[in-house]
Amino acid sequence: MNFGSRWMAWLFAMAAPLGAAELPDRYFPLLEAGSAKVEALLNASPEANLKSIESRPGWRHFPYAILAPAVLYTKRHAANPRFGDARMRDLAIRVGDLLAGESEKGVYEPRGDSDWDDYMWLEAYRLLGNSLGATRQARWRRELEKNIAALVEDAQARTDFPWYNTPYIGTSPNHYALWAANLYLGGRVFQKPEWERLGARILRRFAIEEQTPDGYWGEHSRNGPTPGYNYLTLSALAVYYEHSADRDVLPALRQATGFHANYTFLDGTPVDAIDDRNRHRGVSAWSQFAFSHFADGRGYAAFLARFFQPDSLTVEALGRLAQDALYFHEGPVEPAPQERTAYVHRMRIPVSIRKTGPWQVALSGIVDTQTPNNRFYLDRQGHVSVFHQAAGLIVTGAGSKRQPELATFSETPGNALVHMPLSSRLQMSESIDRLSLGYNTFFTDLYVSSPAEAVALRFVVSGRGRPGPDTRLNLQLCLKAGETLETGAGRRLTLGPDRVELPASELGGRIVHHGWSLEIPEGASLIWPVYPHNPYSDMPETSIAYAVGRLTVPLKLTPRPGKYVRPNEIELAFRLTAE
Repeated sequence: MNFGSRWMAWLFAMAAPLGAAELPDRYFPLLEAGSAKVEALLNASPEANLKSIESRPGWRHFPYAILAPAVLYTKRHAANPRFGDARMRDLAIRVGDLLAGESEKGVYEPRGDSDWDDYMWLEAYRLLGNSLGATRQARWRRELEKNIAALVEDAQARTDFPWYNTPYIGTSPNHYALWAANLYLGGRVFQKPEWERLGARILRRFAIEEQTPDGYWGEHSRNGPTPGYNYLTLSALAVYYEHSADRDVLPALRQATGFHANYTFLDGTPVDAIDDRNRHRGVSAWSQFAFSHFADGRGYAAFLARFFQPDSLTVEALGRLAQDALYFHEGPVEPAPQERTAYVHRMRIPVSIRKTGPWQVALSGIVDTQTPNNRFYLDRQGHVSVFHQAAGLIVTGAGSKRQPELATFSETPGNALVHMPLSSRLQMSESIDRLSLGYNTFFTDLYVSSPAEAVALRFVVSGRGRPGPDTRLNLQLCLKAGETLETGAGRRLTLGPDRVELPASELGGRIVHHGWSLEIPEGASLIWPVYPHNPYSDMPETSIAYAVGRLTVPLKLTPRPGKYVRPNEIELAFRLTAE
C-alpha cells in the first residue's frame, strides 16, 4: 500500500465508531503524514537550520520531528506498516544530525523550552540505539548529556522548597516536572544514577505530595488548576511511571485522568473558566498515553485523538502523538464523559461542570490572589462558561489581567475598583446549581437550572452596606468576526474590526448570532470588540479571532436606612438557546 492509499484508509478510520482498537491504531497514520511533511521540508531546504525552520508557522519546537519516524521504525504493531522501514530510521537520523550540529554551534540550548526538545531527542536516541552507529551515538550522547547536565543545579536547589509552585520555585511546576523527567530518563539511558535519583525524588513528590485531591497541580497555587499546563506536568510523571513502574505514582495518574476527562469541552479544548494561565488552548496531544492505564482514560484519549488531522498537524503535536503511540496501553475502553448524554462533576474546590444533551456549563468560584507583577497569571475574575456542541463556546468565564471590565462582577467601594470576589460557595442538586460570590457591597447567587433545550442563568443580587458609584455585571460573549449579529430591536450588522456600541434600546432584549439566541435583561448594553490580555506578549490580543463582546448590565444598588443587608435586591435573568 502506498502513502496515498494509507492516508485514504486513515480518513475512513477517522469516521469509524469508537472501538477497543481505535488507539493506538489511529496514531500511526498521523505519524506517517507528519513524517512525510518533515521529509518534504528537509528535501526542499537541505541547508535549513533551526532558526529558519522554526520561524515558519506550526514548526516551533522542530526537534519534536525526530520522534515520529523513530517510533514508526521501532514500534512493532499491526497498525504500523512502517516498522523496520529504513526510510523512517534515516529520517530520524537526519533530524538528529541537524540537532547535534546546532547544539555544537551553541544555538540549540538558548532557544525557549529546549528541555522539551531534549526529551524528544533523548527518546529517539534510546529507541534507535545501535542502529545509529558508534560515531553518531557518541556525538548525540555528548550533546544530550551536555544539555541535560545543565538542569542538575537548578533542579537540585529546589528539591526541598515548601511547594513546587511558582511563588517558591521561580518557574512553572510543569517546567520543573519536565526537567525532572529528563534527568530521570537521561540517568537511566546514560547510566548516571545521580541524575536518575534526583529526577525520581522530584517526580515522586509531585505524585505523592504536590497533586491536589482534585487531580491537578496548581501552577501559581493549589487553590485552582491550570488545565492546559497540567497536561505537561502529567506527561513527566507518566514517563517516570513507564520506566520505574513505581506503584506510588499510579494513583496520581488516575486522579489526573479524572480531572482532564471531566474538564474538557465538547470540542476537545480545556475548560477555560478554571485556567489561570490561558484563555484559550487547543486540543492537547500531551499525555494521552498517561490516560491509557484506565478504561475511561482510553476512551478520553480516543476522543482527543479524533481532533487531529494530518493536514493541520503541527510539529509539536506530531512529537507528542509519537510519544502517545510509543507508550499507549491497550485494553477495554469506556466512553469519554463528552460522549455521554449527560454527566456532572464537582471538585472539592468550588468548581463544577454539567453536561446535558448538547450543553456544557462550567462554574468557577475559585478565590485566589492577584499577581500584578507576573504577566503570565490571569486574574480569576470570570465565573461561568457555556458551551454548545454545535455553536461552540458562547459565554466564556476565562480570566484576564488589568481588565476589570471583563470580570463577571466589578464594584467601586470607596471609589476603589474591585473585580474579584472575596468569598464563594458552590451548591449543587439534580435540578439546580447555585454559585454564590461575595464582594464588598453585595453578594450574588447565580442559579443555573439543568439545561435541556435552553440554559437559564439567573443572578440574584443582595446589597450590603453602602454601594459605590459603579457596580456592574459583565458577560463575555464569544462573537465571531465576519458573521451577522441581530438584536431584538431589529438591528442587524456584520461584525468586523470596527468598534460597535449597542445601548439597551438597540439590543431590545435579545441577541442572535452564530446559531444561538440570548435573551437579556433590561438595561444591558454591548461593546465589540474587546481584546483580552495575552500573557505571552504582555499586552492585549491583536487577532480579532480572540476578541469578545462585553455584555454589561449596571447594578442599581440602593442603600436603605436600617437595612445593612438587602436580600434579593436585584434579579437578572439570561436565557440561551441554540439551533
